[in-house]
Amino acid sequence: MKIGLTYDLRSEYAEMGFTEEETAEFDSDETISALEQTLRDLGHNAVRIGNIYELLRCLSAGERWDLVFNISEGLHGRNREAQLPALLEAYNIPYTFSDPLTLSLSLDKAMAKRVVRDAGISTPDFLVVNSADDLTNMLKPDIEFPLFVKPVSEGTSKGVSPESIVDNMDKLKKQCSKLLLKYNQPVLVEKYIPGREFTVGILGTGDAARVIGVMEVKLLKNADPNVYSFMNKELSEERVKYTAIKDKNLLKEASDLALNAFRVIGCRDAGRADLKADKDGKLYFIEMNPLAGLHPTHSDLPILCSKIGITYKELISEIINSALKREKNAADVRLYSKAPTLAN
Repeated sequence: MKIGLTYDLRSEYAEMGFTEEETAEFDSDETISALEQTLRDLGHNAVRIGNIYELLRCLSAGERWDLVFNISEGLHGRNREAQLPALLEAYNIPYTFSDPLTLSLSLDKAMAKRVVRDAGISTPDFLVVNSADDLTNMLKPDIEFPLFVKPVSEGTSKGVSPESIVDNMDKLKKQCSKLLLKYNQPVLVEKYIPGREFTVGILGTGDAARVIGVMEVKLLKNADPNVYSFMNKELSEERVKYTAIKDKNLLKEASDLALNAFRVIGCRDAGRADLKADKDGKLYFIEMNPLAGLHPTHSDLPILCSKIGITYKELISEIINSALKREKNAADVRLYSKAPTLAN
């Protein structure tokens, strides 16, 4: 099968002058090479496409694929992850992972929390700060601290640091103002959950979706304290210990919560749900990652897989098989031939 690879390459954007943090969500050369080789090892004809601009060029030139393995994060706006899949849908070309609606919903953490909360899934109380004026107009005098502050539509813990945990109004105003200015987007303010942190790996779609494992994220002594920060993720090999959960009760509680959120949000093929426990051990949904990182040794989902006996090759194969099942049969993937061709 001819499988196109769509992605945003970190090194390409760095050459254009983007900073390390601005390119944090993008993929490394090692990730793309690993995916390309794994697809070939699975017997497919892997073809590198690249970002949305390269996809436009390829479509204009009349190129087509049986399936696109899409991990493109996009560059601009809160709908950036949805832009490339939407273009593929316009050409009726099947692709892996979630559709534009789910990708946009998940990236806006406040919207995702509203949806899961409406479905009865526990998530910390929160509000959204759109401007400095909101801090005066929206916050109640009896607001309970500590709170946790982060950009509403970023990934890879961008904008998350030890200063994200605030214990008084002055710190809250200072941190919100800082993030509003730096990221030019609303800020999510939620009740700080102080307990253990977990990430849950999920494969499949809809009723066929299943939890493959739950992993605890433990910060080491040299890590930024109390928070899975941007720098802790970047330096995870030195700062973080990952442990697969074996306790049956905890495993079931985390799996049920994460799988419910995965299905309610509409995720497909694979993803990760991030959870935290309060001081009494109750679990809360924090956010959903429908485009989980796929670096073989640095990304959370492959790390989890390695700890429970799932190889990288098996992980990629499961993702492709789930996408193909959604297309019902092999003939469906050829319907794109009727799609229009972009004018030159």
